[in-house]
Amino acid sequence: MFRNYLLTAWKVFMRRKLFTAINLLCIVLTLVVLMVVTALLQNTFYPTGVEGKSQRYVQMLMMQSTHTDKGGRRTGTLGYKLIDQYLKPLKHAELVSASSFPMSVSVYQKDQVSSLMIRHTDAEYWRILDFTVLAGRVFNVDDVVHGRMVAVLNQSTARKLFPGESYLGQKFSAGGQIFTVIGVVQDEMHLNAFSDIWVPVTSQPSTDYRKTLFGGYTAIIMARSADELPALKKEIMQAAASVQFDDPNVFNTAKFWGDSKLQVFARSLLGDQSEDGGAPKLVASIVVLMVLFMTLPALNLINLNVGRIMERSSEIGVRKAFGATSRQLVAQLVLENVLLCLIGGAIGLVLAAGVLWWLEGSGLIPYLQVHLNLPVFGYGLLITLVFGVLSGVIPAWKMSRLAPVHALKGTA
Repeated sequence: MFRNYLLTAWKVFMRRKLFTAINLLCIVLTLVVLMVVTALLQNTFYPTGVEGKSQRYVQMLMMQSTHTDKGGRRTGTLGYKLIDQYLKPLKHAELVSASSFPMSVSVYQKDQVSSLMIRHTDAEYWRILDFTVLAGRVFNVDDVVHGRMVAVLNQSTARKLFPGESYLGQKFSAGGQIFTVIGVVQDEMHLNAFSDIWVPVTSQPSTDYRKTLFGGYTAIIMARSADELPALKKEIMQAAASVQFDDPNVFNTAKFWGDSKLQVFARSLLGDQSEDGGAPKLVASIVVLMVLFMTLPALNLINLNVGRIMERSSEIGVRKAFGATSRQLVAQLVLENVLLCLIGGAIGLVLAAGVLWWLEGSGLIPYLQVHLNLPVFGYGLLITLVFGVLSGVIPAWKMSRLAPVHALKGTA
């Protein structure tokens, strides 16, 4: 019986190729977009690998300053002085790292000039993030304290600057300074780990970076354990009250927060000053948008299924005239929808993997490495199946209860 259902379904698909193609297109497009977007969001906000300790640390990108008696507000990225004086002494923090945002720099090596990204950072940076060291070592406290002109490259940069040569001990010029390569790490694209070159923060030609509250730095603050993270976040907010401004007549009040990666993005996007940065609002908005995105093709699928089944009224009438029961007819029509959804799901899974593979290789997002989220694929396919079954059951049940004579006349 089941084999006959499958053969009948296949013949129906081939007989109405346009309906079949449109149904498949709706299912495939929905699943591909859903899976690609989810994979990118997961890679961005729930990182593993190099940022595998993210459950123990918070980040700070921005500080807001105001005056209690005057108008005006300044919101900007952190200066090294703020991190060094107000964040590093936090008692709930095990490690506090200050690193600059990646900046473009011209690198001269032999006869070639390359535009690469460089990040100035400290030794704590390498203890918080779990880079995979492929050769040599990363710089340590001693290198930073003495301001040594050493550099760590990622794998792609090392290959680009020194093709076919040994990387360690090589020298290159970046921004007019000569650095010696002491280590090579695996390529990473995560926000905190992204760069082509890393050098000690103390290797900068001037020490002016130490004197400002605002600047081009970001802080990563790691608690001693995940359980201490809430206390660390409160301590960070309390530390803002102790900030002393260079000119209190301009600004005398500071606000800043220790955020997770999602909260950093939400706070920057929404400008929210609450403790959670508006992250729940952002997540709710993303979920609503994804549900709306899935609802449109689902409604289209329902309309197509209704039309397809209504077109088959004469066929259903003939089968009822030859003794087919209502249950058999409903089972047949529902099986057709389920089979179509499963075929679309399989095609969508393959296409989504292909799109992610293309994104990784295209260079549109440097060093991107993402993987399919199979649970999300399962949920997406389940929702598609639910809509497919519901869209098939109702008209199928209606048609199965018609008298054969009315079905044959097409008067349903």
